[in-house]
Amino acid sequence: MSVMMRCAVLAVALGASLSPLSAAELRLDADLGQNVLTAGKNGTVYLRLSLKSLGAEKRARRTPINAAIVIDRSGSMDGDRIEAAKEGARVALKRLASDDTISLIAYNHGVEVLSAAAPLRNSQERLIKAIDALRADGTTALYAGVKEGGKQVEKYLADNAVNRVVLLSDGLANVGPSSPGDLAELGRAIASKGISVSTIGLGLDYNEDLMQRLAAASDGNHVFVERPSDLAEIFDREFGDALSVSARDITIIIECKTGFTPKRILGRDGTIAGDKITLKLNQLQADNERYIVVELDAADAHGEGAADVADVRVTYTDLDSNKSAEAQAKPTVRFSSSVKEVDDSLNKSVMSQVTEQIATEQSEKAVDLRDKGDIAGARKVLEDNVLYLKKSRDTYASGSAPAAPKSVGALSELEKQNEEAANSLDAGAWERTRKIMRHDQHKAKVQQSY
Repeated sequence: MSVMMRCAVLAVALGASLSPLSAAELRLDADLGQNVLTAGKNGTVYLRLSLKSLGAEKRARRTPINAAIVIDRSGSMDGDRIEAAKEGARVALKRLASDDTISLIAYNHGVEVLSAAAPLRNSQERLIKAIDALRADGTTALYAGVKEGGKQVEKYLADNAVNRVVLLSDGLANVGPSSPGDLAELGRAIASKGISVSTIGLGLDYNEDLMQRLAAASDGNHVFVERPSDLAEIFDREFGDALSVSARDITIIIECKTGFTPKRILGRDGTIAGDKITLKLNQLQADNERYIVVELDAADAHGEGAADVADVRVTYTDLDSNKSAEAQAKPTVRFSSSVKEVDDSLNKSVMSQVTEQIATEQSEKAVDLRDKGDIAGARKVLEDNVLYLKKSRDTYASGSAPAAPKSVGALSELEKQNEEAANSLDAGAWERTRKIMRHDQHKAKVQQSY
């Protein structure tokens, strides 16, 4: 059975509500893709968890920032690119308050700490002078630059702050460790200390797999910027994203009940050990939903009636109170022999998000095929994906209880992206198309806020 057909089998995410928590303002929704499953029949089950935080306008305080800006100043950055990078760094400083901590690192074949980590009130003049003095030459020690950025953030590491490295590069890492695997491992090491790495790729010459995997390993953002003139806006949005973080160090544990076996996690890294699924998110922004989709096997042993599906436990640090908090859900599902009851129980909002993750997997498959030189095969996957997304969108946007407009819009945007990619696979366009696809895939998988 194909990936797309499996989505039409039984699709389930959990449905439950939480008890109010005194300190925490994180909401965990566990919803059912179908509230009713077919009794005595096995099938594929999709479990969807949604995490949302308190709206930014309702928060009593904004989260302190502890960030390192890491700028590639190798020879390829000369001219408009280094000038745009400097303006982006200036925009970032304007976003910060005097008690935020910031450091500035530049690298070519070596690494320079242009301004060591310090509160902005003590370092603003030094930072501005360092930014103004940036010049481009040499090669690209990207690994060492990111590692130093992590060290600078670690000096002021705080449980009640957003700890983040922001990397800008326009070229290939050619000094020191340079493979996507090397950088993913570095991202995991930095993330283990509570620090995320956001990566900004400029132009058409950087390694998007390296940059995307570095970001994904640390739960950071990844952006493709084609024109230097767009960098200032991207820096503004990146630091706006950091300022909106209201929860961090999020651990999700799902313990499946008898008859429900975990198979895989869609779109995110995590571990499956027996009946237990564990995932970690570095941060959660206010007003931005982040969701988890897990594929389960539902056994055919269930007769009619209700059954427990899983115990869900989420622990995190609430940055407003600087306290640990917890949310739980204990969802159930009902089994029935009535085909009508099963069909009528479809939750279209949940299923639209399941569709988004499956379509993103197919998009990644198309990239792999195109990398192997199979242009026709890649185009076929993308064209099939367009049809799948259109059919799903038409189904979930219509009838009773349609999917939320935001979810329907996400499917429409994915449909458009896949159609454009299918028409841009030839040699002259592929370099640009591949970077766009990697950015779009990352954004869909982790629900990046911009």
